[in-house]
Amino acid sequence: MELQSVKQRFGIIGNSQALNRAIDVAVQVAPTNISVLINGESGTGKEVMPKIIHNLSVRKHGPYIAVNCGAIPEGTIDSELFGHEKGAFTGATDSRKGYFEVANGGTIFLDEVAELPLQTQVRLLRVLETGEFIKVGSSKVIKTDVRVVAATNVKFSEAISKGKFREDLYYRLNQVPIYMPPLRERREDIHLLFRKFTTDFSEQYRMPPLSLSEEAIILLQNYRWPGNIRQLKNITEQMSVIEQERSIDGMSLKQYLPVEQGSQLPVLVGESKEDPSNFSEREILYKLLFEMKADLNDVKKLVMRVIQNDGHLDNSDASVELMKKVFQDEPVANEDSSSYLQLPAQSRPEVGHDGDDHVEIEETFSLMETEKELIRKALIKHGNKRKYAAKELGISERTLYRKIKEYNLK
Repeated sequence: MELQSVKQRFGIIGNSQALNRAIDVAVQVAPTNISVLINGESGTGKEVMPKIIHNLSVRKHGPYIAVNCGAIPEGTIDSELFGHEKGAFTGATDSRKGYFEVANGGTIFLDEVAELPLQTQVRLLRVLETGEFIKVGSSKVIKTDVRVVAATNVKFSEAISKGKFREDLYYRLNQVPIYMPPLRERREDIHLLFRKFTTDFSEQYRMPPLSLSEEAIILLQNYRWPGNIRQLKNITEQMSVIEQERSIDGMSLKQYLPVEQGSQLPVLVGESKEDPSNFSEREILYKLLFEMKADLNDVKKLVMRVIQNDGHLDNSDASVELMKKVFQDEPVANEDSSSYLQLPAQSRPEVGHDGDDHVEIEETFSLMETEKELIRKALIKHGNKRKYAAKELGISERTLYRKIKEYNLK
């Protein structure tokens, strides 16, 4: 079955490579009886994969039951999955069939399977290995023919090491793994999903659909989306109902995105109340600091070589390459006809030496100058096209234009 027809049939939006891989694996494994384990963050759409597997299998005419293992109390989970006999426990006034008995000949989807108690895990392992189970309060063995597809957002390596999940059950469930990527790994799909959701809500609430400015689209794609598709849908619905202006710019969109999660860069501790309007400048500063840290490491290596050679640097290939990295914009001159390379005097850092190999470098950085230089290089790299330079810097075109005027860049 073609990938595009599967997407249309099951309402899947997106063209990212990771998503296409997950769908392809589901289609390939569907005709078999192999157990499948779907792993991915909450809200990534894991529940659609077992539907694909069931509907494309020979069991498609049999029952399909989805069970959220994390939503069932520990005291009743065995009864829900495997059934119970009358009088098995207080309140058991009648016998009851469990999901594994009802789903005989079909497929059962165990969502949040890592939440199962250890006692229930033992029962589940027996079903997977022998196709047999015993109701709560009974001694009679019941046979069942059920395809099990499980899903979780938990890292099994940690759950197993902490003794919260049986390793043998993990390997039995994980015969074929399927990974559902989070939205931050599907950036090219985010705007497609937004357009689908806003179209649906425009029909539901009888109002024009929303449209995004170019700045808003970039902001939407750079947001981390910790709640993934579910969060994107909720925010789209909020804007569809609240916003009077149907054309959404970056400033309007920011009001719906928590600032502390709006960037893929680290966030300063204690700055959750920071003004959203300063957010783009902070991203630039972080990027500058990361690059300066790398440059500083190169400078330290270079200084060590200079100290070891009484203020000179040998002209080995390693030293020459290091000089090129540190002084990218300055020519490195040979010292007359000698076999040494010497640091330009104006570029030499102040060095203190206390008799051992410990080196102290006096550091002074101007964030404004470095920011100006970074913007200048980005503009040169992209032929003065602000759109692509802004994308490279991780800021909006509006912010870049303001910075160009502020630093008088041409």
